[in-house]
Amino acid sequence: MTPLVNFIRRINDRIAIAVGLMLLACVAFTLIEIVARRVGGSLGGVDEISGYVMAITTSWGISYALTEQAHVRIDLLRQRLLPLGRAIFDALALLCLAATAIVVAWRGWAVLEKTLDTGARANTPLETPLWIPQMLWWAGWLWFSVSATILVIAVLVNLLSGNFKAVDEIAGAREEA
Repeated sequence: MTPLVNFIRRINDRIAIAVGLMLLACVAFTLIEIVARRVGGSLGGVDEISGYVMAITTSWGISYALTEQAHVRIDLLRQRLLPLGRAIFDALALLCLAATAIVVAWRGWAVLEKTLDTGARANTPLETPLWIPQMLWWAGWLWFSVSATILVIAVLVNLLSGNFKAVDEIAGAREEA
């Protein structure tokens, strides 16, 4: 496997830890809110912040799922093919995923840009400036696009050189034992 692919995997491992910590903090925040409500108080905004956290952690977490080959795939046909056929299917699947990520990041920028231009705020008691969660969400999609594009390039190089094992290591479907 190429050093660049390994580098992307290491970065995504660290991102996964950060995402997990964000989710744990969100759970702690929610538990504190539950206890506060029981005693007659409230922190306020927990539902809004939790929604932002879910969107942000999802956009960043999908890059980790990509490098860990954890995305759901229906491989009924793929598993019956020879290594060349599997490599072509894997390259095609990754290419489609990268294209989708690029489109979402591109369209997501248009949403973020409009928010930045208008200075939009959430219609909630917190009145959160929407550019903050949108920027973090969009950055996750941008990183997913970059990660997927780098993996596509690595897969295509290996496919064209006939290294089908490397294609499988980068983009293949994980075999469940």
